[in-house]
Amino acid sequence: MPPPSLPAHPGLVVLSEETVWNGRFPLQQIRFRHRCFNGQMSGVRTWELWRRGRAAAVLPFDPGADAVVLIEQFRLPVLAAGLDPVIVEIPAGLCDPDETPEQTIRREAVEETSLPLHRLLTIGDYVLSPGGSDERVSLFAGEVRIPATGADGIVTHAGLGSEHEDIRVRVWPARTAIEAAFAGRITNAVTAIALFWFATQHDTLQTLWNQK
Repeated sequence: MPPPSLPAHPGLVVLSEETVWNGRFPLQQIRFRHRCFNGQMSGVRTWELWRRGRAAAVLPFDPGADAVVLIEQFRLPVLAAGLDPVIVEIPAGLCDPDETPEQTIRREAVEETSLPLHRLLTIGDYVLSPGGSDERVSLFAGEVRIPATGADGIVTHAGLGSEHEDIRVRVWPARTAIEAAFAGRITNAVTAIALFWFATQHDTLQTLWNQK
């Protein structure tokens, strides 16, 4: 299936769209001109656009335990970027064609943590790589109930066997996770954004979700 056409935008003139790779995530080469801030039209620009589409992510928070659930897994592109490929993340995934972001993240939370989400709160929508990809992530906070953990905070190991996922699920005290984000130890951008937001909303969210 070819990728969707670009939405119309005032001052944008698309000269050509070529799909140079049509795998799971198509790669397009697009030639265009656009109206500049000074009112004149730009020269012809050629961009490569990776079409990944909609995604969703959630920060699972247990207000009674005052803890969040984060996952760890191996990411090959992170190794290519020169960082430790075993990174700390929040549950996330791409939306299936017939799913809303809310449906996606409820499914992904169970697949990646084995914990169902109760109440959901929308944080916002974010574009991860505006210079090269259309991937748009809807970010949520989600209420969970954390089961007993081991001494190292590990709840379980999860992931889809059909996709060879190997995910470690670990509980972090809320303040510890927030401090890690502000110290620069969370290299996953969506996870860091969620924890920065959480730092400003922690007390309010804990009070709200502790109410029956």
